[in-house]
Amino acid sequence: MLDKNGIAKRIAQEVKDGYYVNLGIGIPTLVANFVREDIEVEFQSENGVLGMGPFPFEGEEDADIINAGKQTITTLPGASFFDSATSFGMIRGQHVDLTILGAMEVSEHGDIANWKIPGKMVKGMGGAMDLVASAENIIVAMMHTNRAGESKLLKNCSLPLTGVGCVKKIVTNMAVIEVTPKGFQLLERAPGVSVEDIKLATEGILIIEGEIPEMKV
Repeated sequence: MLDKNGIAKRIAQEVKDGYYVNLGIGIPTLVANFVREDIEVEFQSENGVLGMGPFPFEGEEDADIINAGKQTITTLPGASFFDSATSFGMIRGQHVDLTILGAMEVSEHGDIANWKIPGKMVKGMGGAMDLVASAENIIVAMMHTNRAGESKLLKNCSLPLTGVGCVKKIVTNMAVIEVTPKGFQLLERAPGVSVEDIKLATEGILIIEGEIPEMKV
């Protein structure tokens, strides 16, 4: 089974040369640490940064350079800073090739819930609603189950939705899954995880065709 870094490392394999990529809060921010060195990728943060690099080493942080999750980041040569209007112009104008987000729940239809748990105070949906409404390629990074062991890959989301029918692929600590019109299609399984383990941890329809390979991370 993968840890958070393992999930990020597997998602980094989906990043192609020349991509502009938006990284959401949480596990997605780790993806920048694992992208191949032989390709050029521009990471965008909706608070107004293009050209994010890996997280800084301890003692090398600059409190003025942060991502949308208010974490300190590094920037690569040629990076630029701009206002939110320009940032969301990029997002709404579909100039971002890949969006990587965390989620609390994803439905078998590709719906995503990642901003609110009823009864808990939240600051608002933030940029997530623009990202899921505008992006054509969305990958979700998440744990397959919650702390109680209940599935987070559901028939229908129980939490307030961020977007409808927008998720293309999910990478969890247990599996790589593609969202299809017929449900979740299992593509890969994490090291040490069986197909049966994944079936038991998935509430939504899970399509299994042929032998499922183990992830290479």
